[in-house]
Amino acid sequence: MKTTLKFKFLLGFFVIFLAAFFALNYSLRIMIENNTIGIITNELKYIKKNCNAYVRKSLIINHMNNDETSFRRIVDDTIDEVKNINEAESAAYDLKGNLIYSSNDEIFKNLKHDDLRNALEGLTSYVINKEKNSTVVYFSYPVVIEGEKIGIIRLIMDYSHVYAHIAYIERTVVYITSIIFLLAYIFSCILSKNVIGPIVKLTRASKDIEQGNLMVQIDVKSKDEIGELSMNFNKMVRQINKQIDTIKKDRDNLSALNNHRKFFFDNATHELKTPLTSIMGYAEIIKNNGFHDPEFFNKGMKNIIDESKRLHNLVINLLEVSKETSKIEEEFTRIDICELLIDTCQNMRFKAERYKNRIECSVEDTFYIYGSGNKVKQVFINIIDNAIKYGFVNSVIQVEAYGHDEYIEIKVRNEGQGIKEEDIDKVFTSFYRVDKKKSRELGSCGLGLSIAKSIVENHNGEIKINSIINKETSVLIRLPLCRE
Repeated sequence: MKTTLKFKFLLGFFVIFLAAFFALNYSLRIMIENNTIGIITNELKYIKKNCNAYVRKSLIINHMNNDETSFRRIVDDTIDEVKNINEAESAAYDLKGNLIYSSNDEIFKNLKHDDLRNALEGLTSYVINKEKNSTVVYFSYPVVIEGEKIGIIRLIMDYSHVYAHIAYIERTVVYITSIIFLLAYIFSCILSKNVIGPIVKLTRASKDIEQGNLMVQIDVKSKDEIGELSMNFNKMVRQINKQIDTIKKDRDNLSALNNHRKFFFDNATHELKTPLTSIMGYAEIIKNNGFHDPEFFNKGMKNIIDESKRLHNLVINLLEVSKETSKIEEEFTRIDICELLIDTCQNMRFKAERYKNRIECSVEDTFYIYGSGNKVKQVFINIIDNAIKYGFVNSVIQVEAYGHDEYIEIKVRNEGQGIKEEDIDKVFTSFYRVDKKKSRELGSCGLGLSIAKSIVENHNGEIKINSIINKETSVLIRLPLCRE
């Protein structure tokens, strides 16, 4: 059977209090007993002194000598006087121990105690005789007058009332100490409960944690070391929960990263394989057939050139993705984003004209951001390029920039077939293309928006897409302003 801490505390208190109770009562009893014996001894000394004085006085008055014969002659009056004065049965003995005279012959006739024998040897002696309901002191001493031992006087004194009072005092002490120690033990039980209670809660809570319950908290309001321990325990549990949540998030992020890497690798492999297969196919046919079919030769060479360009763009984009993934950053500086946007629009006008489109750029004012000019320009090129390629022919691409208190918004809008709502969040995923056939024809590999989003987020910004099917698509970029 397991012995609890509470049981050990209570047992320890009980043993300590019980030992203290008996030790205290025993000590008090010994002290009272010694004090009583001291009182009796002093009283007997006083009686002896008075008796000797009375014997000496009687001998002087009667003109007698200090000897046993004279003692015998005055003993009657002496014993009667001693009895009357001390209210005690008294007797006189000769130096051989023979009874000369007594106040009660029947009591002294067969009385045998050590006090008389000690007196015959020249010692003052008394014996305390305790019976059931009485306590009697037998007191004997040799009568010595001017150095001469002339006889023995013996007294029987009743101290029953004294010892009865002592017994009453002892009982009272026992009752009082019992009550005191009982109250002390009850207080100890309450104290141990208050001390051990939180420890029991801590033990149960630790078992709950061992079983996987990390939501356990201990409610201890005491402002002592136990309360501090409980508070620290609660902090520890909360910290463990935070650490576990962090570990779970890291695990989920790592799993998502691994899945993304696998997805990216599979798609990159596929995207690289497709143009290479086409290039190798046409190259082998041209090698085998030579230049006998000019039409096929021209078609094959055009395909090889187009696929080579697409392969080149794919490699460039893969390098950009690798840079963003590796967190390789260019040095951030204070840049005029409006000037950068206007310059990008000017450069993209020629491509827009090839697709029979037109770019309109509207900039509200001059705004500055803190970042990489090359990276931000790459985002603008990517977004405007998509707006050109996927817009309707003979449409207008609107590029706007307007500032707010803490950030600037750049909006690129085109008129086109749009993006379905369920595809909007997916277009930022690497290699995802809404219309794969058209994207392949346009040389898109599905990495542009993924790279753009990564760059914007590295600049503490955000990018969003809104689209209406068969009408328009707008891309909103929000970047924090530089107020230096």
